[in-house]
Amino acid sequence: MATLEFPLHQSVFKNDVKSVSKLIRTCDVSQKDIHGNTPLHIAVMLGHKECIHLLLAHHAPVKIKNALGWTPLAEAISYGDRQTILSVLRKLKQQSRETLEERRPMLVQALKDIGDFDLELKWDFQSWVPLVSRILPSDICKIRKKGSKIRLDTTLVDFTEMRWERGDITFLFNGDAKPRQSLTVLDNKAEVYQRVRYEDSELELEEEVDILMSSDIVAAQMSTKKITFTRAQSGWLFREDKSELVGDYKSDFYGVNNLILESKKRREHLSTEDIQKNKAIMESFSKGSWDGAEATNGLERRRSLQPPEPIRFGWTDYITAPAGNPPCLGRQWISKESSKAFKATVAMSDTFPMTVEVLLDVLEVVAPFKQFQKLRDFMTSKLPPGFPVRIEIPVFPTITAKVTFTSFEWRNDLDKNLFVVPSHYREDPGRFSDL
Repeated sequence: MATLEFPLHQSVFKNDVKSVSKLIRTCDVSQKDIHGNTPLHIAVMLGHKECIHLLLAHHAPVKIKNALGWTPLAEAISYGDRQTILSVLRKLKQQSRETLEERRPMLVQALKDIGDFDLELKWDFQSWVPLVSRILPSDICKIRKKGSKIRLDTTLVDFTEMRWERGDITFLFNGDAKPRQSLTVLDNKAEVYQRVRYEDSELELEEEVDILMSSDIVAAQMSTKKITFTRAQSGWLFREDKSELVGDYKSDFYGVNNLILESKKRREHLSTEDIQKNKAIMESFSKGSWDGAEATNGLERRRSLQPPEPIRFGWTDYITAPAGNPPCLGRQWISKESSKAFKATVAMSDTFPMTVEVLLDVLEVVAPFKQFQKLRDFMTSKLPPGFPVRIEIPVFPTITAKVTFTSFEWRNDLDKNLFVVPSHYREDPGRFSDL
């Protein structure tokens, strides 16, 4: 019965290219089998290149997870064929752009519906280790919005040789412009600007493949179901609920409980040398002795791995295995699961002029992602009353990240010239090499 339900999966499993090319016109290429695998998952895990090519050409989804939480890209990295990883990565980026373009009119309209404003926030990383404290970044960002346009001003430019390069940088987003012209970055000191490229170059894709092939495959999620909030306490002898000013806003402080990051890592594609190098980089970064060159020096084009051993079972064995617990189709997994609890703090103010709903609308325009509805549901139903004017969360045992909304004002008199490139600025396509 299960075989009849998944004819395209079965044809891909058997590498029957002729049957796949016929079925692909009538079957749902995004259908999941009992293990949550799509036909593309199976093709990638078994290294069936012609099937992979056909499925990608027929828009098989790449950003889709199986029952174990892995995407076709993750499985491609595990298998280790460089050309397959590149093809899947390229298709992932293309599909992400297309999804964003489909939603763009709705997001831009939501931006227009929000009142114009002037917002200032400070973000910084703090540590009780003196050396680490000296090298960690901090910045005050100004965000202004008028109609469908957003302007973000920042002073951080780059991080090289343990020093943060300061500058005067502006990002301009124009929701009414064509996608390829909607985002521009300005260097106000050099008086030049650069259009942010809409697509990655082939060189950038190749470099990303190198990084993927030399790093752990990671799947992580932050569950919000069990999160609770308790009032933070202050005082030594006489304990009381903690309340204080954050900027100009009287705020109540809360501890965030049961904030747990669950992560899974796979590294069957990595050499012993890769694992040791990655561990050293993470340890040195958390101690404040990281040299950015360590991560990139000697990074050569990664070659494809030897294919994994051929499987010794058939389609029936695969499809009749317990649901969500399939036999391994590709390289034997070397995996590790972990969960980490964070002790976060949030300060909520009911005098801050912006609401959580408006903040979410702005965030969705600037950085829309698949799980946004989950974030929206959590922030509108579980957060304590008010607006989160400050959030503190540890990112390493010695380092805490802090974001503070320092000021906000509704403005209907913002100068429209703030949202266009000054006429005397010249275009410099190479000013920001990573954009």
